[in-house]
Amino acid sequence: MAYKPQVNIVAVVDVIGALSGGTLLNGNLCMMDNGDHDSSGQGTPYLCTVVRPGQVVQWTVLAVDLQTPVEIKGITFLGQNGEVVPADRLSAEGDGDKLDLAHWAGMVPPSLTPGTPHKYRLELQMYEGAHSVLHVDSPALMGA
Repeated sequence: MAYKPQVNIVAVVDVIGALSGGTLLNGNLCMMDNGDHDSSGQGTPYLCTVVRPGQVVQWTVLAVDLQTPVEIKGITFLGQNGEVVPADRLSAEGDGDKLDLAHWAGMVPPSLTPGTPHKYRLELQMYEGAHSVLHVDSPALMGA
């Protein structure tokens, strides 16, 4: 069976709700993917996307409120205790210093342990200001 060379993850954000509540939880973030496998948590911030080594994973973010922009500020992979994983183990590529980043992509490394969720921090910037950057540590990639 041929597998898709790329898995797309879409994050839809209720920007007004997120900024008002100070959180991407509580219905403010909906994530889904188009992978070949049954990912768990579709439609929630707890999406666990099943991937294969060598696949490209591309994240895209969309705002429900079309007047307030939302961008991907960063994606950082986390270890078992929530610590940041060194970039040589799992990495995504993007320009986190530049707003207008609607897409972020990375390749699944061969070292990804099958059956184990690898959580990541999805950091989003909504408009500008002191409280405009919010993140969740709940989504994950899991090797098939």
